[in-house]
Amino acid sequence: MFSLKTLSHRMPSVASLVLVSAVGIGLSACSEEKAEVKEVIRPVKVVEIARAGDTRKLDYSGSVKARTEMNLGFRVAGKITERLVDIGDRVTPGDALARIDATDYQLAVKTAEANLAAAERGVETADLANKRAEQLFDKSVAPKSQLEQAALSHDQAISQRDAALSALDQAKNQVSYTDLKAGQNGIVTAINADVGQVVGSGTPVVTVAVDGEKEVQIAVPENDIAEFKPGKTVKASFWADDKLVLDGKVREVSGSADQQSRTFAVRVSLPNDPRVLLGMTATIEADISNGNSYVSIPLSALAEKAGKQMVWTVDRDTATVHGRDIKVADFTGDGVHVTEGLDTGDLVVAAGTQFMSENLKVKVPDQQSALAATGQTVR
Repeated sequence: MFSLKTLSHRMPSVASLVLVSAVGIGLSACSEEKAEVKEVIRPVKVVEIARAGDTRKLDYSGSVKARTEMNLGFRVAGKITERLVDIGDRVTPGDALARIDATDYQLAVKTAEANLAAAERGVETADLANKRAEQLFDKSVAPKSQLEQAALSHDQAISQRDAALSALDQAKNQVSYTDLKAGQNGIVTAINADVGQVVGSGTPVVTVAVDGEKEVQIAVPENDIAEFKPGKTVKASFWADDKLVLDGKVREVSGSADQQSRTFAVRVSLPNDPRVLLGMTATIEADISNGNSYVSIPLSALAEKAGKQMVWTVDRDTATVHGRDIKVADFTGDGVHVTEGLDTGDLVVAAGTQFMSENLKVKVPDQQSALAATGQTVR
């Protein structure tokens, strides 16, 4: 049996053991927390800012058209009775394209013929009266006033006959106008009216693209129209054939913008090439001077902070990222044009900007795999 004295001597030793154990557990927990805290190094995709180019490219799509397109219509009104061509048909001068009902115009010809016959009888009657007045005047039977009146009547009858003759010619022309004919070699590109339709004089019925020079019509917004001057050389490529690239020239620039699209129509002349067909889709590419120096970055590199546009740049020495404010000029299909905030040689984070933070450690790809921001979107 232990004595009270012995128990009293052992009590401090137990407390000491408990305290030492608690301290050991606390130190172990701290060491585990320190072991769990590791520095995060995030791999990033970057682009290297290259020197801004002296020129930039503009490209617009359009369709191939004939330089001259004729919207043909009848010179007289009437009901269409025949349509003699279809879209895609080739026509030559004199070919009939359509006809309208000529019944009324043929009746007008008969009326004009009858009026001309009556006018001719009137001339014959006036001529007889004039000759009789001359004979009577020569015999001093009729006064001179009667002779003058007969002469005037004769002249009036001749004028009426001439008018009737002109009316007959006009009526015959009206009949001929009931046939719509082609005036030049070309190809039918559109049919605007068909059999049974009543059309007025001049209403477009058939559209014919005249053989000869072809061109591309494009629509250019007002901020770029100053770069398209008549005579400017451009490149024309075609969706139907990637290898077909032709040198074209700006031939015509519209003097006013379209009221709906607010764009200007520009026509580009093309050299004669049998591979170019009407209706083909073409892309016109023009080089223009880069008046405002800019660099192009991918859209994915653009970030925003406190309402300002920015990018994350990588410090090569410390391998850390830092936010930098930039000034954006415009957005294009190739990315974002930046005019201020970036210099040649800067490394810009190209993707995953939402995971970036100031002074975050990152892993930069090898120099050989770093992409250069030369104006094309990084994908």
